[in-house]
Amino acid sequence: MALLGSCLTLVFLVLVLSDTATSALIMSSKNHQSRHQHRRRLPMFQTNQSTCALFAGTWVRDESYPLYQYSSCPIIDPQFNCQMYGRPDSDYLKYRWQPLNCELPRFDGLEFLMNMKGKTVMFVGDSMGRNQWESLICLISAAAPQTQMQISSGDPLSIFKFLDYDVSLAFYRAPYLVDIDVVQGTRILRLEDISSNGNAWKDADVLMFNTGHWWSHKGSLKEWDLIESGGTYYQDLDRLVALEKGLRTWADWVDNNVDRTRTRVFFQSISPTHYDPSEWRTGTTVTPTKNCYGETTPVSGMTYPTGEYPEQMRVVDNVIGDMHFPVYILDITMLSELRKDGHPSIYSGDLSPDQRANPDQSADCSHWCLPGLPDTWNQLFYTVLFY
Repeated sequence: MALLGSCLTLVFLVLVLSDTATSALIMSSKNHQSRHQHRRRLPMFQTNQSTCALFAGTWVRDESYPLYQYSSCPIIDPQFNCQMYGRPDSDYLKYRWQPLNCELPRFDGLEFLMNMKGKTVMFVGDSMGRNQWESLICLISAAAPQTQMQISSGDPLSIFKFLDYDVSLAFYRAPYLVDIDVVQGTRILRLEDISSNGNAWKDADVLMFNTGHWWSHKGSLKEWDLIESGGTYYQDLDRLVALEKGLRTWADWVDNNVDRTRTRVFFQSISPTHYDPSEWRTGTTVTPTKNCYGETTPVSGMTYPTGEYPEQMRVVDNVIGDMHFPVYILDITMLSELRKDGHPSIYSGDLSPDQRANPDQSADCSHWCLPGLPDTWNQLFYTVLFY
């Protein structure tokens, strides 16, 4: 990530700092991305004074944050509810994302409901998508606490409704996006089949997809026993090859089934993990822990100290770049890399007391606390949707 971050920083500084304005209001960009434009990793927003690199910037302390309290949110899974499960520090809640040369509009839950009246927003993917889905529910309900709400929880589909506005926020669990069939007890990951899942997505007005983490899982953590591709069954495949095949099936489905005059499609970039302190602690600093446990502040600056550009994102970029439908990449990867402090660590309702006592082995450095980082993902999502 460091090499990518350094290169991007140089590019953005040349583009942005050439303008003397230090801030600007983001003007409407909507979805005017050509096929070549939506290949760009970090879309540029034209503002009234300058060019805003929405996903390049720094984290700044802001005492007006968080935008809601965990106790007031109607839905936070135990694994994300760090304050409820004993996290002793709260400074990680006090950071706001500051893009280069512009200001993000503050999230307005009532505006979201008014603009999306009568519509459905659906998150599709793995638990990172669920993390973002629950964050959006928290943000909106904090702004409209008197609104009647209804939740229908299920697997793979859960729906949260704001009844007074006829707005539905849905989460559809599909960690690989493509279908998994069970045949005589054998779970088969079908890289060229997405029909079962896709049927549930067709009527959404806004779709936010994500995938990534489950493609690298091995052993008992993977959700399949065999992989099927082109009529051949495999015990395993190169995971990047499998990811690309699955993503191209998804891309073909979007190109052939989604009405661009009605539905907007987003793809959440890869959410990073923080299991290796050597990535952010350079020099001779002694590392007291083996992961994100005990981290209470973001990485300073605009780039992650070490690491490489995720190979999975190269696959995502290539696949989306070949699509006809203008999919928007919500590029949360770099800004999330800087938030080593934002994970549940041992403050997760999914951990036993024995696991909490052994953070080196048990800390969750993949998911994110709520309130927390996914609220910024949704602030960016809100900005792209409405400005």
